[in-house]
Amino acid sequence: MRALALHGLRHRFGDRAALDDLSLDVAAGEVVAMVGLNGAGKTTALRILTGRVHPQQGTAHVLGADPATLGTTAARRFGHVVGAALVSPDLTVTENVRTAALLHGVARADVPAASAAVVHRLDLDAWAGARARTLSAGNAQRLGIACAVVHGPSALVLDEPTSALDPRGVVLVRELVRSLADGGAAVLVSSHHLDEVARVADRVVVVHGGRDVGELAPGPEMEQRFFARVLEADAGRSGSAA
Repeated sequence: MRALALHGLRHRFGDRAALDDLSLDVAAGEVVAMVGLNGAGKTTALRILTGRVHPQQGTAHVLGADPATLGTTAARRFGHVVGAALVSPDLTVTENVRTAALLHGVARADVPAASAAVVHRLDLDAWAGARARTLSAGNAQRLGIACAVVHGPSALVLDEPTSALDPRGVVLVRELVRSLADGGAAVLVSSHHLDEVARVADRVVVVHGGRDVGELAPGPEMEQRFFARVLEADAGRSGSAA
């Protein structure tokens, strides 16, 4: 069983097809990066995986369960940051992370240590007592990720996790994602940063026009190979229409 799976997703917003028969899966211990241009359908796919959108066609599974009706057991093994992070602006960094730990089923006695460890891992110690609403964009992004991983999830979904980060923050998140996967978690990351996903992903899936248009092997010249794949997909679609 794949820890994260999408099969045959089709979804429209009015006259616009956001997803067009998209299928994708992520195994335990694997980092899969989903890359594509703006409007390719990446965020819609992630919102389906997190139960925020119900697909008009197709299925989604998180740890074997439908994300729209995710039970307690699966929910406590799942972590995600898609759109706004699930943090309270009036709580401090430590209070937010401890709350996330409790909500994800971490034993109360273990919460302080687990929270302190992930705050340190993401270099947020200096802001541990600061209210979330006072944080910079980069620190707020790291806080959201800390809340998503404090419980050691078995499946993790991150939408543009390094978009607001400085180089130090990018490295911290990269190392965290890789270590979670090496520990057995299934991680799906959506990103525009092709050079960054080349460093962390086991597989890179190109999404264009709501479809999976192929995979790229992580490595050099990712940007050139990405655009070649997108242009090839456009050419194929135009040829089909003709």
